[in-house]
Amino acid sequence: MKNIYTALLLIFSSHLLAQNLQLEEIMKGNEFIGHQPSNQRWSVDGKTIYFDWNPNNEIADKTYHWQIGFSQPKLVAKDALNFSNIQYQGQEKFDVVYYTNQGALFSYHKKTKENKIIYQTTSNINAVQRSSNTDVIYFQQNKNLYQLNVKNFQLLQLTNFKSGTASSDSNKDNFLSLQQKDLFQFVNEEKAKSEWNKSQSEEKKLKFPSEIFYGATTLEAIKISPNGKFVTYNLSEYPTAKDTKVENFITSDGYTKSKSAREKVSVNNNSKHKMYVYSIEKDSVMPISFSNLTGIKIFPNYYQEYDNLKSLEPVEKVITMQAPIYNALGNLAVFEARSLDNKDRWILQLNLNDATVSELDYQHDEAWIGGPGIPGYNFSNGTLGFLADNKTIYFQSEATGFSHLYTYNLETKKKTQLTQGKWEVRDVVLSKLSNSFYITSTETHPGNRSFYKLDISSGKKTPILTNDGAYEIELSPDESQLAVRYSFSNKPWEIYLAENKPNPTLKQITFSISDAFKKYNWKKPEVISFKATDGTDVFARVYNPKAENKNKAAIIFVHGAGYLQNAHKYWSTYHREYMFHNLLTDLGYTVLDIDYRASDGYGRDFRTGIYRHMGGKDLSDQLDGKKYLVEKLGIDANKVGIYGGSYGGFITLMGLLTKPGEFKAGAALRSVTDWAHYNQGYTANILNFPETDPEAYKKSSPIYFADNLQDKLLMLHGMVDDNVQFQDIVRLTQRFIELGKKDWDLAVFPVEAHGFQKTYSWVDEYRRILDLFNENLLGKK
Repeated sequence: MKNIYTALLLIFSSHLLAQNLQLEEIMKGNEFIGHQPSNQRWSVDGKTIYFDWNPNNEIADKTYHWQIGFSQPKLVAKDALNFSNIQYQGQEKFDVVYYTNQGALFSYHKKTKENKIIYQTTSNINAVQRSSNTDVIYFQQNKNLYQLNVKNFQLLQLTNFKSGTASSDSNKDNFLSLQQKDLFQFVNEEKAKSEWNKSQSEEKKLKFPSEIFYGATTLEAIKISPNGKFVTYNLSEYPTAKDTKVENFITSDGYTKSKSAREKVSVNNNSKHKMYVYSIEKDSVMPISFSNLTGIKIFPNYYQEYDNLKSLEPVEKVITMQAPIYNALGNLAVFEARSLDNKDRWILQLNLNDATVSELDYQHDEAWIGGPGIPGYNFSNGTLGFLADNKTIYFQSEATGFSHLYTYNLETKKKTQLTQGKWEVRDVVLSKLSNSFYITSTETHPGNRSFYKLDISSGKKTPILTNDGAYEIELSPDESQLAVRYSFSNKPWEIYLAENKPNPTLKQITFSISDAFKKYNWKKPEVISFKATDGTDVFARVYNPKAENKNKAAIIFVHGAGYLQNAHKYWSTYHREYMFHNLLTDLGYTVLDIDYRASDGYGRDFRTGIYRHMGGKDLSDQLDGKKYLVEKLGIDANKVGIYGGSYGGFITLMGLLTKPGEFKAGAALRSVTDWAHYNQGYTANILNFPETDPEAYKKSSPIYFADNLQDKLLMLHGMVDDNVQFQDIVRLTQRFIELGKKDWDLAVFPVEAHGFQKTYSWVDEYRRILDLFNENLLGKK
């Protein structure tokens, strides 16, 4: 009787402790926490910090500003919003800055502070570029380049791109026209007169660039050299992929509404790309050939495993190219290219005069190219630029297994590695004098984002902000001050001002945290590491309950996105889950949040450890995490649950379906169940294509292992999810039904997409998850 009384008292005490945190409150997210500021930026004169913020819990952020002397940030007036969005980067040396806002061209004079519209039409203006001539700027309008002299306001159209094809003369050299010329002198006289008039008109006509027809292709990456002599551009052919459909059931008129969404991964969805140089002086176009690049005709190794692929004749790989980066003189240009299967990356020098390329750096990975500062599968911009000597470039590479910073001298062909070690360079900014870099790195710990100044000539690295947590830095125009966005694991993001010197004092500018959030003593999760089965160090966050409250049950949380980090020392994007884990520890649970294989922040080999087998090493890391819980933290091996969303939901399914009996219960949120039904860019990197590597898809997709279900599974999915679509979970559900499986439940959310928006949906979802673990790990109803 005494033991029963003690057990009941402990359960009752756990409920009392949990009353400090209510699902109905914590699932409000930032509405409960307080909306944190973002997108901090400096004014052109360096006296004002602008940022986006929502301190009054309105529908969306507004623009605020802060200056020395302000007691608190102030809302930017509507008539001053333009000033908060001036894009001055790259124009620091100019007295007048030119920028676009709402499709119009503006100028801002740094000394007089005069801000005015220069050019406005109903057609939007974009992509302002500075020339090597301070009086000349370039911009794009309707997919054509224009040159504007800001002194005399001479405006010239430099290109004449047109969709479609050139029209042809339907009467040219046909039978009837030739017959008329043979029979009638009048016809020949009229033709001669017409040609004479045309020649006279041409002599008087202003010079205008020739028409460049690009047919049905997509015109992209238009860019002019700083000296105004050459234009580069890409023409891309995108396949007409079959769209998926997302059905909306809750609508204003009572009728369902179908919306088109992304395509599914397929080798047939690959695009084709070509790059050209247009000489303005010669009014001629030159195609660029990439036939001599290293590895351009080498098939991936996995082709040797399939009879239908290993005997294929080598062909030139399809590649995609970025717009060139020019030195200040405009006489040298470099750019990045990568194979469309993302296994090859080239840094190339472009000779504009003859449209030829020379290879500066080559990187190959049988898995896929990636890492900080390196363009990813969506080919966003990476780190690439020129130093002030106009002949040395800098870039990032994972040649050592970790993303580090390099320089390459185009004259001497010397490549120099500036940083090294088993850590990553996350962000790079070249100093105004071009003699040093400001870098953000993981040198102190994989879970930190620390800030340093790196002298280029000596290699000396000076620590500036290196305490635990994450620092997001914006340098003032004169580089004397820092606008800092900082957070810690239990302290949300705020904006601070600091001097640009080692270990400066941070002056807090924003105070965003709500009184309700402050009332709870939020835990600082311990960041630990354990050895995986293959000897790899795997990092994780541990949320430990008080010793007197510990129930020997544990829950493993699996973050989403695959390539993402959550076992770090700063505020998590999974803030609802962070608060939920605090609630769970109040109830006596131990929570383990693992940065499994493929997570961000740990280098190339860690990232690509899941190549051709998702649910392989990334799942074994969860099992090794369970082993750590049992052997090091005294957890009962029969009282471990697992949950996660998106990729985390996928891992939960793989855990229950390929390793039955390991987890007592699992909750899979918005889960991928079959990778052949996911998108192109993300999936093809990891699993290649379902048509060329079907075995990789089969062993990586939970739907093929549905017959193994024996543990309690809860699936939760938004019905209007346009990312991991509702069809995914419906297909797995049908498999369970056909197989006669019983230990599963499905909760659907009719108005929610991939990321839930409504608090009531979050509350319902996490109440079901909590009930699942309470019932199956603790036996509580």
